[in-house]
Amino acid sequence: MTLLPTLKDLPMTSVTRSSRRTRRLILAAALGGALLQTACVPLIVGGAAVGSAMVATDRRTSGTQLEDQGIELKTANRIREQLGDRVHINVNSYNRMVLLTGETRNDEDRAAVERIAQGVENVGNVLNEVGVGMLSSLSSRANDVAIAAKVKASLVDAKDLITNAFYVVVERGNVYIMGRVTEREATRATEIARGVRGVQKVVRAMEIISEAELAAMGQAQQPAKPKSTP
Repeated sequence: MTLLPTLKDLPMTSVTRSSRRTRRLILAAALGGALLQTACVPLIVGGAAVGSAMVATDRRTSGTQLEDQGIELKTANRIREQLGDRVHINVNSYNRMVLLTGETRNDEDRAAVERIAQGVENVGNVLNEVGVGMLSSLSSRANDVAIAAKVKASLVDAKDLITNAFYVVVERGNVYIMGRVTEREATRATEIARGVRGVQKVVRAMEIISEAELAAMGQAQQPAKPKSTP
């Protein structure tokens, strides 16, 4: 049985200077990482990911969100059926772009993983970031979960960004940022992620939209303004 962590179980060095909101985000990610290690999930869908946006504030249509969920499940199932437990693959789909991370032990399996993803219905593009070598350890994956939480917390603290516009995935310390954002937002989010301790590199896997397209989405996509006190 997997024991779920509590706040006191988390390293104090990672939360000493954080706000309560940051502590909650790190705990939520740690809980998710623990659940992903249970026998119920033989192949990871989403990986060390934080930031799945709510339907009401996601910049994808509700139909596309459902499609992305279906793509993740179908891809994960097919990889599991064909390659079994000899690979460790994380599958994330955002606006029909599939991000593959994790590890395979050889180039043949890495290529097979990409072919499987490309053959799934409704998939647009595939970004294959799978590494070749030994499969990552549980401690490495737990570290990725913690980094993902800290990156997401830093994006939350940035008042000039809409946090739900981004989907953060971390693998082996590498941060992948997905979403439909403007160049301004992409640059800002990249800078923030690079400043988080433990991040090795930041990969922009974002779909860039214009400021006009963003404005056309309405006020729901604008940063929340603090409420004035009477």
